[in-house]
Amino acid sequence: QVPLVQSGGGSAQAGGSLRLSCAASEHAYKGNCLAWFRQAPGNEREGVASLYTIGGTPYYHDSVKGRFTISQDNAKNTVYLQMNGLKPEDTSMYYCAASLNRGRRYCSSGPSEGDFEYWGQGTQVTVSS
Repeated sequence: QVPLVQSGGGSAQAGGSLRLSCAASEHAYKGNCLAWFRQAPGNEREGVASLYTIGGTPYYHDSVKGRFTISQDNAKNTVYLQMNGLKPEDTSMYYCAASLNRGRRYCSSGPSEGDFEYWGQGTQVTVSS
């Protein structure tokens, strides 16, 4: 079973909304830190949001606070990223990722790319002005 499978994304106008989904295997999902990263051409990959699947405070990058919401559906082992109030600077390739066995405190403090063992295939989000 592929650990992480992404869906959603696409194109939107500035101010619009999109939702990303990340369906995880039980091994990747249960009791782990699931996160969304993004990478625009020429930029480093940055952590956008993360949550610990058995509870804790979600993390959000300052640039998306108040606009993006990370959520989960435990029955489906799925994590979502609801993106509202989109801006052209949100245009990026978005990746979901899973970090195993690092705990709630780690997940609430902001994800670091090198700490994630599993990655989704990526999905493009394009926001036009």
